This record gives sequence, C-alpha cells and structure tokens, in this order.
Amino acid sequence: MIYIQNFFNFVWRTMEHPLFKLGQTPISLWTVLYVIVFTVILMKLTQRLKHWLVSLILTRRHIDVGVGEAAGSIARYVVLVVGLMVVFQTVGIDLSTVIALAGALGIGIGLGLQNITNNFVSGLIILFERPIKIGDRIEVGSVNGDVVDISPRSTTVVTNDNIAIIVPNSEFISSRVINWSYRDRQVRFNFPIGVSYSANPDEVRTLLLEVAAEHPGVLKNRKADVLLQEFGASSINFVLRVWTQSYTQTPGVLRSELNFAILQKFRQHGIEIPFPQRDIHIRSSAIELKPSLKN
Repeated sequence: MIYIQNFFNFVWRTMEHPLFKLGQTPISLWTVLYVIVFTVILMKLTQRLKHWLVSLILTRRHIDVGVGEAAGSIARYVVLVVGLMVVFQTVGIDLSTVIALAGALGIGIGLGLQNITNNFVSGLIILFERPIKIGDRIEVGSVNGDVVDISPRSTTVVTNDNIAIIVPNSEFISSRVINWSYRDRQVRFNFPIGVSYSANPDEVRTLLLEVAAEHPGVLKNRKADVLLQEFGASSINFVLRVWTQSYTQTPGVLRSELNFAILQKFRQHGIEIPFPQRDIHIRSSAIELKPSLKN
C-alpha cells in the first residue's frame, strides 16, 4: 500500500509541477489535461445543443432549414466561447493574457485566411437574406444547376449531368446570380422561328399556338403568345413565348420538343422554313490568253 501511495503522490506532484507561465499563472500538466477534457466535453454538448435547436425549435416553427442551421451554428459558437471562458477562469488563467494572445494569433491567421473569412461571412448573408435557397435553379458564371446544400463556406450545385459543383459563397455576393425559381418555378421561354415571306402570318400564329397548346409541359393557365419580331433578309421572324414549370431545369429539352412539333406542323400545312441562298454568276473573261512561247 505504501508503494502505491508513493506512486500516486509522485504522479500527482508531476502533474502539478509548473511547465511554464501564462502571464502570472503557472501552467502544469494537470492544467493542460483539465482544459483539454472540458473543451472536448463542451464541444460535444454544444453540438447536441445545435441539433436540439434545429430539430425541436426551428423546424417546428416552419423556418427554412438553412436559416435553422445558421442559427444553430451561431448559438453553438456563443455557448462554446462562454464555456471556454468559464473553464479558463476555473483554472486561474488570466483572460486578459489569453485575449491578447488570441488577438495576435487572429491577426496572423486572418491575413492568411482572408478568402475563408470572406466565404464564411458571405455564407451567413446567404443563409439570412436568402437570395438563394435549397432547391432553387440558379445560374452563376458558367455554372447552371440546382442548389442542394448551403454551408457557411460554400454552396453545392448539381447540374443536369448530375455533376456536383462546389461554389464559394463569395461568388453569390460579388457576382451576378440568375435565380430561375426565386419566387416560384414558373418560367417563360422564348423560341424564335423564321418562315418564308409566302406564308400567311395569321396561319403561322395559329399553328404555333396549336403546338404550344398540344405540349403537356406548357402551362395552360398562363397563355402562350406569338410575336412578329422582325422582317429579316430572307424570312419573317416570329417568337413563340410559352410558360412552363416542369421544364425549368431542362429548357433545352423543351426547345427540342417544340422544334420537332413545329417542324412537323409546318410540313403538314405547307409552311416553308427558308434558309439563306446565294446566286453565283460566273462572267466570261475578256482577256485574250496568248499561247506560251516555245524554245
């Protein structure tokens, strides 16, 4: 028993032996282990607090998931900072010294992590102002797809080819963003068509409206219309304007299906779709060609 007691006394003295000083406070191995253990426990508890806030409070009030995640994250960070301050005070660490060290370290980290900070702040703006939200059809730069996830640092966009593209949040704040479904998913598309000058414009308009009415993807409660846009060099140019909700993500498919239907309808009624033609006139040369001199 004496040997065991002596061993524990040796371990305790070793744990309490000061390793260095933080300001006026001596820091021992016991202090380091105490701070590490309670920091881990605090992180676990704040993570559970975040999930509880999102699942039990925010979602029951019908708040957007992205806003709920942001609010839960902010609440977690606030509780974590306050908890760390309490842990430091319980071991006698002077918080003024810690704040001074954290400030100096923060300046160095901030200079090297400006992009990450910019994306994080932009992510908070997106989550609270909600210029885009999960499920929106957006276009930013050369990226066109559906928003499937918004995190504090980046946003995940899935294209029609099922390719996930990670876009930094700062792109949505500093660049021009097209949101095809900001209010709802009903979008109007314009389809230009050129016909021959020999065609009857009224008949062309009637046939185009028939094509729009027969397509199941064109909305019937928002009427399609036809505009006579201009008189071109070789054709009369019309524009068929239709509303759709099911083809917001795939406008190219709708364009292709309507073009097939228009081509078939025009052929049935003898409407010609012109194409540019050029007449080439070859003039005979008036220059007399002399035979080559023989040696």
